[in-house]
Amino acid sequence: MEETNRQKKISGVLQKDLVDVLQKAAQDGMKGVIISVSKVSVTSDLGVAKVYLSIFPSEKRAEIVKGIQSNTILVRHEMAKRTRNQLRRMPELLFFADDTLDYLEEIDKSLNGNDANPIKNPEVLPRRQKR
Repeated sequence: MEETNRQKKISGVLQKDLVDVLQKAAQDGMKGVIISVSKVSVTSDLGVAKVYLSIFPSEKRAEIVKGIQSNTILVRHEMAKRTRNQLRRMPELLFFADDTLDYLEEIDKSLNGNDANPIKNPEVLPRRQKR
C-alpha cells in the first residue's frame, strides 16, 4: 500500500530531527562514527516509525544500533520535545541497521570478478532478511 501524504510528511520531519539528535549524540560520545538516517517509515495509524540507520564504520554497526535501541526512550523524549508543535503524539521508534551499502558492495565485487560469479552461482550472494 502506498504511503499517504501525512505519513510522508511525518517521515520527513522525523528523519530530519533524528539526524540532528543522533549526530549530536555521536559527537558527544563516539568519536569517528558517522550515523545517518537512511529511511523512516511510519505505519498508517502513525503509531510506529521504523528508522533505518546507516553507520560508518560498519564494524561498529551492531554495537551502535544496540546502544541506540537501549536508549530509545531518551531519543523518543528528545524527539517529542523537538516536534511538539508538529505532531500530537510521538510514534514509537524502532531502530534497524541499514545494510544496503554492504549488500551493494558485495554485488559490485562479485560482478567485477573479485569474487565468485553470482550469475553462474546465485548461492554466493547472501540472502537479505525481510523486516
